Amino acid sequence: FPIDITFKSTNPFGWPQIVLSVYGPDFFGHDVVRGYGAVHVPLMPGRHKRTIAMFVPESSSRLQQLISWFTGRRPEFTDPKVVAQGEGREVTRVRSQGFVTISFNVM
Repeated sequence: FPIDITFKSTNPFGWPQIVLSVYGPDFFGHDVVRGYGAVHVPLMPGRHKRTIAMFVPESSSRLQQLISWFTGRRPEFTDPKVVAQGEGREVTRVRSQGFVTISFNVM
């Protein structure tokens, strides 16, 4: 999708980033998270291609996994900053869920 953005900040550390939240239907037709990922946007002009590793949070026990599968309420992040910052994510159980490739044309 074409995105047109202008950035302004006093401290550019750690930005700009694009955070992806991919959703899709499960077996029962519930809209569930398929993956999260983040990538820094290149600052140099030109065409850039980035591959983003996607991941999904997992339940901490087998019972919670079974209940979430039946109810269609799978674990997901409520704040997208968790994906971008990474702070506190070391205690979160996640599973790798594929890749997304993005192409940037930076002017």
